[in-house]
Amino acid sequence: MAYTVTLEGETYDAASESFAWDVPDEFNAAADLVGKHDDGERVALYQVDDDGGHEEYTFDDLDERSNAVATALASRGLEREDRVAVVVPQKPANVLTHLAAWKLGAISLPLSVLFGDDALRYRLTDSEARVAVVDASQWETMREVAPDCPALEYVFVVDDGESVDGDADEAALEDVTVERFDEAIDWDETAFDRADTDVDTPAIVMYTSGSTGEPKGVLHTHGVWLGHCPAFQMYFERDVRDGVYWTPADWAWIGALGDLVFPAWHYGQPVVGYPMGSFDPEQAYELMAEFDVTNAFVPPTAIRMLMNVADPTDRYDLSLEAICSGGEPLTREILEWADEELAGVVVNELYGQTEANLLVTNCREWFPAKPGSMGQPVPGHDVAVLDPETGERVESGEIGEIAVRRGDDPVIFEEYWNAPEKTEAVTLKDGPDGTVWHLTGDLAKRDEDGYCWFTSRDDDLIITSGYRVAPREVEETILAHDAVEQVGVVGVPDETRGEIIKAVVQPVSGETGSDELRSEIRNRVREKLAEYEYPREIEFVDELPTTTTGKIRRTELV
Repeated sequence: MAYTVTLEGETYDAASESFAWDVPDEFNAAADLVGKHDDGERVALYQVDDDGGHEEYTFDDLDERSNAVATALASRGLEREDRVAVVVPQKPANVLTHLAAWKLGAISLPLSVLFGDDALRYRLTDSEARVAVVDASQWETMREVAPDCPALEYVFVVDDGESVDGDADEAALEDVTVERFDEAIDWDETAFDRADTDVDTPAIVMYTSGSTGEPKGVLHTHGVWLGHCPAFQMYFERDVRDGVYWTPADWAWIGALGDLVFPAWHYGQPVVGYPMGSFDPEQAYELMAEFDVTNAFVPPTAIRMLMNVADPTDRYDLSLEAICSGGEPLTREILEWADEELAGVVVNELYGQTEANLLVTNCREWFPAKPGSMGQPVPGHDVAVLDPETGERVESGEIGEIAVRRGDDPVIFEEYWNAPEKTEAVTLKDGPDGTVWHLTGDLAKRDEDGYCWFTSRDDDLIITSGYRVAPREVEETILAHDAVEQVGVVGVPDETRGEIIKAVVQPVSGETGSDELRSEIRNRVREKLAEYEYPREIEFVDELPTTTTGKIRRTELV
């Protein structure tokens, strides 16, 4: 059952040529992450609370406690491939619920605590989740949307002892049973007979930002976290078996769970968990110093905020060795800052997407970084830049679409949830050599040395502070305001966040743009979608620029 992903070879070429997936016939993600380690008493999680104190959970603790959660879910009728939503920040209940679901053979569903009611309602309804584990901070939103989710039967509230509008078990909704998480679990039930699973068994659905139409549920199998491990070794410079790992990113995103938390546990290494909320660079340095963090996944926006803190190595006793980051190209200034201000800390860029994460990255041990480049393809993933019409590889220096070969690669998603036509749309079959490719929708070119250079999305996706935002979803929310006739949403460059969201609004006849309307629009988007999706810039116009067919000319809105 035990299996460890290892990159072997003194050079990048040697590692690429020798690597092969050799996963056992029986495989369970939970067993791999917390149940296989010989030293089960090793700390797996340093959980920091708001008062600065912390609790320590060993791998044995997480294994046994997730057994108890699995037992509680099973006792409430949860079955194989049923969906379990997880709406919890960086707290133990988050990972325990994922692990428990996988032990049951059920499918977990990570959702952000930043979601508003529309965003949460859509995902719970589309997935037909039967159970939701929700943080107290999201209880009011959950109570609002639960009646509209016909499959939902149980809500467990993670309240840390705080009041949740009276006792949670007294706040039952019609047809939905509400319980406090800690009271719903018998923590003495530390044994559980895991379901029979393998690397191809469905395990998790993660929703995209909805760049074209509604957000898509991306179904991955138990092998998905293994698929992240070769890149994990590369961007943390291959020495991954003796360190402490941390990320400020929301544990709802593949960039947090897949880039750091679960690969660290695959290798038996501890993770620091802290529900920070808004990123605080001083607090981040304090946290990394206190727990001797050696490796961190930090989004580019947060790195820029860290750069504003003067003399970090003089003020904090840091053990930091490497940072990985992704979502937008890293500039030369970031690399030079880390080298000079963090005493030679390596910053490695990475590239991936929800459907196929961590396909390209850097490893300074093997090849020098080129600022602005994503790096080179990761061993275990056959990555190419293709002409999406013919399936042929484009020449060096020419722009094509990033694609990854399907087959035994566990990092590639199985399908879009309940949307086979959308899966088909990103699948290129019967290429010149008879292979099948997943098309990422990202355009790039590859230079003569093999480095990949991101060019653009083939849609209008906005990336702000590391979050991927679909303009259409924001536009639909703004259009629902009675005072709005038409709206166009775009991303505009921003020094700190990479991009910020800009809305160009055409009010209805008789209405004029005002600060009050700006405030109403922003609050509406915050409440309905997510805190990070609101337009920081709003411009009012008499008429939006359109094409002859009535489509908004987005290029004229920036």
